[in-house]
Amino acid sequence: MTLVIDFSADSAAVARQLIGTVVLVDGVGGRIVETEAYDREDPASHSYPGPTPRNATMFGPPGHAYVYRSYGIHWCLNFVCREAGHGAGVLIRAIEPLIEIPTMRERRGIEDERLLCAGPGRLCQALGITRDHDGLRLDRPPFELIAPDKRVKSISGPRIGISKAIDLPWRFGLAGSAYLSRPFK
Repeated sequence: MTLVIDFSADSAAVARQLIGTVVLVDGVGGRIVETEAYDREDPASHSYPGPTPRNATMFGPPGHAYVYRSYGIHWCLNFVCREAGHGAGVLIRAIEPLIEIPTMRERRGIEDERLLCAGPGRLCQALGITRDHDGLRLDRPPFELIAPDKRVKSISGPRIGISKAIDLPWRFGLAGSAYLSRPFK
């Protein structure tokens, strides 16, 4: 079943709602087990200083992919939220690999299934995400979002890998998942 998510909602609500959703990119993917929310008023967000060529997609319509390079090395996948012009998004931090695992292993050059998509850079490499995906709609190929087949229990805590607004509990995870990028405290 294709999932309908209200991407016009605030980023924290969307981040929590995405836990348990299956995300596929050209038929490769798995269950989202970890997300982080970012908002225009949030000093840790790329959109905080306002629109730039790098973050322009975050200010576009909701329900699109915002892809950027982190530390000049890794691609990171975000889902744009709120209304156009606001500048909010959800970072997809980790997924549980489910579909086309051999493809993910080949792209990542590792066998350990737990480490294939445990972190935003690893996840993008495993799914083949590049800057070419920036701005694409999430409700059309190459993307597909599939609703969880059962209710999931999510947990929350502070985001990781940032130095501003670290106290906000805007990191969400699937309770008990072995595929998180880092355990929740």
